[in-house]
Amino acid sequence: MKNLLIFIFLLNSTLFFGQAYSGAGDIKFGVGANIQSDATGIAATLDYGLGENISIGLSGVYLLGVEDYESDTLGVVENPAFGDRLDLRARFNAHLGNVINVDENFDVYPGLDLGTKNFGAHLGARYFFTSGLGVFTEFSIPLAKYNNEDFAPNVAARKELNNQFNFMIGASFNI
Repeated sequence: MKNLLIFIFLLNSTLFFGQAYSGAGDIKFGVGANIQSDATGIAATLDYGLGENISIGLSGVYLLGVEDYESDTLGVVENPAFGDRLDLRARFNAHLGNVINVDENFDVYPGLDLGTKNFGAHLGARYFFTSGLGVFTEFSIPLAKYNNEDFAPNVAARKELNNQFNFMIGASFNI
């Protein structure tokens, strides 16, 4: 019983010291998994607060587990190269945590991103357990993407890897 009370006390004390987004000068780093059709990968994000509800940042995804990629229209493409697996993006976020006022440890942030493969939008959420450690999740979709007709067939299929709905989940750190 004593151990249970100590555990509950420690859990509650860590929940009150985290803050999902604190405004100008706030820096958040996230690393986790990227999950999408035909590939999974590693994702990383870095956001810098410009104001009370606005941040800019960078994100990147490197796709793993893609030996052969099968396109519905182009057939099988073998072993995409490093550049076909990597997608880097500049991003803009609007933080709504203090607007919806659920909990100071929780933040929801829609945003736009401009990447090496497309222009897209994302919707993310962060929850911090302590002042330095939390979890995040994001859903991303491309809004404007490569036109596959502009590429040779084997290159066109590789462009499809980075032009689809994806889901990210991972750990978030307050820097």
